[in-house]
Amino acid sequence: MTIILGAGLAGLSASYHLNHDCEIYEKQEHCGGHIFSHQINGFTWDEGPHVSFTKYDYVKELFAASVEGDFLEYHMHPTNYYKGSWVPHPAQTNLFAVPEPMRSLVLESFLSSRSEEPDRKPANYQEWLELAFGSVFANEFPRAYTVKYWTTEPANMSTEWVGERVLYPQVEDVKAGTIKAPEKSKNYLTVARYPAKGGYFSYTNKLKAGAKIHYRKKVTHIDLQKKEVSFEDGTKVSYTRLINTLPLTEFIKMSTAPLDIKQAAEQLSCSDLVLINVIASHVAPIKNQWLYVYDMEKYSTRINFAESFSPANGTPGKTGIQVEVYFSKYREQTESLPVIIDKVCDELVEMGLLKDRNHIEEISTRRVKYANVIFDLPREESLNKVYDYLATCGLVREEDDLAPMTNWHKKLENGKKLGSLIMAGRYGEWKYYWTDDCVMRGLHISKAI
Repeated sequence: MTIILGAGLAGLSASYHLNHDCEIYEKQEHCGGHIFSHQINGFTWDEGPHVSFTKYDYVKELFAASVEGDFLEYHMHPTNYYKGSWVPHPAQTNLFAVPEPMRSLVLESFLSSRSEEPDRKPANYQEWLELAFGSVFANEFPRAYTVKYWTTEPANMSTEWVGERVLYPQVEDVKAGTIKAPEKSKNYLTVARYPAKGGYFSYTNKLKAGAKIHYRKKVTHIDLQKKEVSFEDGTKVSYTRLINTLPLTEFIKMSTAPLDIKQAAEQLSCSDLVLINVIASHVAPIKNQWLYVYDMEKYSTRINFAESFSPANGTPGKTGIQVEVYFSKYREQTESLPVIIDKVCDELVEMGLLKDRNHIEEISTRRVKYANVIFDLPREESLNKVYDYLATCGLVREEDDLAPMTNWHKKLENGKKLGSLIMAGRYGEWKYYWTDDCVMRGLHISKAI
């Protein structure tokens, strides 16, 4: 019997691609995990700005079929807020919008950093940033954002996760961008799709149809030797194959793994997200779908507008402002939630995103315990130790199981078979996965078993 722990996108995809010849156990009263869309007083709130910009035609077609072709497709225009100025995204090729004297300082530092080829590979993300942008821009922009979003210093992060997700600009593009905006966006994300109604969760419609999901089944113990899973309600289930999408840290903690493996899993780091959703009685003052906030002193890290993804997500004449605030063991929460909410509202007014507090109609919050896997320097060693142990319990090690990202075209051609224990999804595999990765992992599992 094949069982799947967790009915998030990775679990649903695995079930779908196995023709639902399996059972899913989910602790919530609904499926979807982090892409579940919450309906609150006329607004649809996703857990952050979810859009699909996948390069995989397979995922495009699957998502389109899930909403029967009823999706929106549009150009994305994220922006940045920096000390009172609006800077188009990515900031490194839009320096014209950075006020002087900072603009000139950034350009001088950037040109100096590119004056000769580096004689070494960067040992961490801070070094990568300085080689890519020069020390001034590196510290004023991405370092500040890293501390807020990733919750740790870039010097404590590796570089394997970067890929195309942080633009390494060409010299001429930066120089030209100090004078005027580039004719064509340099952002990796240009065109995206989003369901016309129902929020991002609607993209699971095809995946979940026919799935055998057991809700309100919270796992309490996993016996990897007996191949048995216990639940909070006192029930147990045996398996011949287990596909886990629960956070790897939680999986190991609840398992029969020895103490040293549990200690290794505890070293894996992940951020904790507080979402602050503000409904205001006026339309959004900017047309950008979301923005990044570089000011270190502000709690606001990334902000999106619910109705900008689909008009059905909101109410005419109003805006739904969602603010992301991040914490972790590296950046602990030191103030109460009411204090944080109060400061965030002040920040929204200061940035001009909220006209004034009198326009606030409602504030709701949501805590997301697992937000972003943090690619800190200890991650690879700890993950390798955990996987080496799980390999004695039915897990087949994969060539890229320590890599933050996966090349699915290459992976699907690999042909290597998986075992009786399989990890899947961002948290199950402790990777930098987006939604298309979770879908493709399910496809891969079906082919590899």
